[in-house]
Amino acid sequence: MRANVNMEETRSNQSVQQDQEGHQASDRCCTPCPDSGETEGQSNDQKVTPVVQQCRQDKSKSLQTATSPEGKVRRSFVSPPVLNPERLKTAKAFVDKAVKMHKVFSVQGPYPVIRAALRARGWVEQHMHLPTHHAHLRHSEEGRASSNDAGDSDDDDDNSDSVEKEEDPDELYDLKSRLVRNEMVNFYWTNRRDAINSNSLQAEQIINHFAKAGSFATKVGLCVNLRNLHWFDSADPDTFFPRCYRLCAQDEKHAFIEDYRRTACAGLLKYIVEKERAVQGEQTSHNQRKRSKQRSKPVVLSKMIDSALKVCQDFLESLEHCDIDKSLGTPQTLTKEEWAEFIDSYYLVVHGRAEIGNSDHFVACCEAMLQRLVEVCPQLGIDGIHNIWIIKPGAKSRGRGIKCAKRLDQILRLVDADPILIKESKWVVQKYLERPFLVHGTKFDLRQWFLVTDWNPLTVWFYKKCYLRFSTQPYSLDTLNSSVHLCNNSIQKHLRPSQQRHGGIPADNMWSDDQFKTFLSSQGREAQWQAVVVPGMKKAVIHALQTTQDLMDSRKNTFELYGADFMLGCDLHPWLIEINASPTMAPSTPVTARLCTAVQEDTLRVVLDRRANRTANTGDFQLIYKQAAVEVPQYVGVNLLVEGFKVKCPCPLPPLRSFTRLAPERRGSIKEKEPAASKRLPKIKTQLKNTSSVVPPPSLLPPEPPVPIPIETITLRLPMTVTSIQLPLSAQPYPEFLQKRRSEVSKVCSEKDQSPALTLEINR
Repeated sequence: MRANVNMEETRSNQSVQQDQEGHQASDRCCTPCPDSGETEGQSNDQKVTPVVQQCRQDKSKSLQTATSPEGKVRRSFVSPPVLNPERLKTAKAFVDKAVKMHKVFSVQGPYPVIRAALRARGWVEQHMHLPTHHAHLRHSEEGRASSNDAGDSDDDDDNSDSVEKEEDPDELYDLKSRLVRNEMVNFYWTNRRDAINSNSLQAEQIINHFAKAGSFATKVGLCVNLRNLHWFDSADPDTFFPRCYRLCAQDEKHAFIEDYRRTACAGLLKYIVEKERAVQGEQTSHNQRKRSKQRSKPVVLSKMIDSALKVCQDFLESLEHCDIDKSLGTPQTLTKEEWAEFIDSYYLVVHGRAEIGNSDHFVACCEAMLQRLVEVCPQLGIDGIHNIWIIKPGAKSRGRGIKCAKRLDQILRLVDADPILIKESKWVVQKYLERPFLVHGTKFDLRQWFLVTDWNPLTVWFYKKCYLRFSTQPYSLDTLNSSVHLCNNSIQKHLRPSQQRHGGIPADNMWSDDQFKTFLSSQGREAQWQAVVVPGMKKAVIHALQTTQDLMDSRKNTFELYGADFMLGCDLHPWLIEINASPTMAPSTPVTARLCTAVQEDTLRVVLDRRANRTANTGDFQLIYKQAAVEVPQYVGVNLLVEGFKVKCPCPLPPLRSFTRLAPERRGSIKEKEPAASKRLPKIKTQLKNTSSVVPPPSLLPPEPPVPIPIETITLRLPMTVTSIQLPLSAQPYPEFLQKRRSEVSKVCSEKDQSPALTLEINR
């Protein structure tokens, strides 16, 4: 039986022509199958079909026995279907038409929706064969390249690259694929950016990944590039992106420590105000009950509040540039030892371990300072009081390695523990939203798709549908467990929902946007979805793309679908968390099964249908941004040409010293009054008219009647009167002449009431 299976596999690798010419030969190969039960007297058509079917069944059984325990054995080919000449002729005609219309595609990964949609449009697939171990290496790697660093956090490991499980009802797909195996692929869809080298593609080939997307589709890239938003737009990234730092960069590490300390000061002020005004509600009561059980010695609250107010005041002055006049030797607001004491006292007070006395008389000054901070700190409302930060290793995806911490020493110790990530500068720390908008007391985030079809001009399509991902535990700041604070489906799907969680949250932890709008309607806030949430997400996506446009390779016939993760504040203002390349399309829940199918079909409508018809239906994709085309200078290579004109040598001017010899008796008085004369600059009256001729300097004898030419008149105060002097200035501009002769003229100038006027008429 194994010999028959091997013979069948060998036959599947032969060309289509050999399959057609050796039809009877292939039948004879399957004839010895002992289970066929066929006789030699039967016709070929009656004999081949059951024999081949039986051999296929035997081959599938043998493959099942050879399957690994993980069930990940993949085949790069299948048995050729048994076809009659008419069906083969039809397949060849279909393939020829598809090749002429440039409709050959190749898909890598489990994308049955893409395959079905392209086949419905008359496309033919060319199977992409990858080594079997390639997929295993990809899943076993803990990190990805920087371009795929922020891969979708819902990506499942059991999504293989094989396509054998797809149905082939007419048994023609594999045959058509073999017919186009030597044709150029016109459309590539892959789940990994490095699967295809875009530099080796021809201009007309279409691919679904841009190169260098790591500038915004990674945690580090988004953190760095959004700081340059002020060069592209007047928006402030702090209004939609939580503060973020690279802890492996020393300058950013120091900036984070300063931010942590300043946030602790503001958190203390908010704690005092909320405690006295009973804003915290049940959380305040819980913390008070906790402190009643764990008493500790009181802290000096007045000293803490005074230090916090000074730090906040210095921060406000730095924003107004009031600190530019301070010398480098000016002492800091708090020394290193004072900061350590303040942070320890802050932990005791805010984290619920210290007892504080009456603080009513501090409320007014704390509230006034917070009011000033609100005007310049857009994130003050989401900071909370616990100073929690989320630490993300930039070289991992799907929520792996992400942790929350609220103590400074814990954060720094966690980062210093991994030398590999330190060397690659991959650690990112971001301010955690301590007061998000909750649904039935449960935290969630939003997955929002958007499509980029061009980078020059930047063209962005926003998908109208999205979905919510819930955590399995009710929201609480008493614990920093990932089951409470991380909403990644790759993490939450392995956890059992808590019995304390509200029953309105589904067991699969997902909602569609329509379900969320229904919930907002029950809260009386349905209008805020279109007024606050959607516009905020659109602006955040556009701003993130603007900052990285110059870093992207603007290749035509390229597009990419991205997945952005958002969280909502208490006021429903959206906050961008990260952007993922190659978002998962796995139908893990009924919500994703419906929405992921729709977004894939609508992507093809925008990329393919709209290419042929500008008025084609684009589904739920909406064009939200199209930049004016930026002209790119043409590359001229190394053959550079410099054009210009030769600069003529200036002609020397005749000296004016001869005029001073006629008045030797006044030389002494002139030197004495030289400073006064130099202060009174001569009045200049110019009439600039260019001429093409240059008149040579005449003699000092009375000139002949001058020819009428454009002249420049300069009025100077000299001790004598000269009728006119014509000087050549064709090679030297008038201001330079005046500047050179001003010192000499000042030596022979006398007082205004004693000196007649000297008129110089100068040709240009």
